Amino acid sequence: MDERAGAVSARVRALVVDDEQALVRLVTTYLEREGFQVQAAGDGERAVQLARTFQPEVIVLDLMLPRLDGIEACRQIRTFSDAYVVMLTARAEEVDKLVGLGVGADDYLTKPFSPRELVIDPAAREVRLGGRLVELTRLEFDLLEALSERPRVVLSRRQLLERVWDPGWVGDDHVVDVHIANLRRKLGDDPRAPRWILTVRGVGYRMGAGA
Repeated sequence: MDERAGAVSARVRALVVDDEQALVRLVTTYLEREGFQVQAAGDGERAVQLARTFQPEVIVLDLMLPRLDGIEACRQIRTFSDAYVVMLTARAEEVDKLVGLGVGADDYLTKPFSPRELVIDPAAREVRLGGRLVELTRLEFDLLEALSERPRVVLSRRQLLERVWDPGWVGDDHVVDVHIANLRRKLGDDPRAPRWILTVRGVGYRMGAGA
């Protein structure tokens, strides 16, 4: 038996469903980098079809979809699949509604920002803001990538130093603040009313607005 073929077949299958192609590309890139075998759909009907034929073990499913919304798609998928379903919502208050409806999702994530506005492409190491390419240094890009990978998680200065610099780096933790300030400036982010990078006082930084 070809060991490489066995490795491919053993990869966890994931289905990404969203009508925003930028978000689909972003999530697909992350999942493939983590070793997942990924297929994508842009509407609810196609999602149900792929859930049957592709038999994914993980499904990232947007709430607002054309042809068949995420709630109905999830309900239909649940009739034949035990995949782990993560429902994406645009607003935090929608999570309570989804939980109350009992649609069968296993987890719920609120989109921290619109991919139409800020898109991070790890493979190409590019960041686009409103379609415009933003020129970042290596450290700035790595900081943004680290924060965006887990947008609801606060990362301390020390965690960012270990991730972006290296575990053995010795120096003032506040060097992170300098690079975050430069990153905000290039993204047009006002630290007094942050849209992308939020300061969590006494802890560190995370992605997403403070509201």
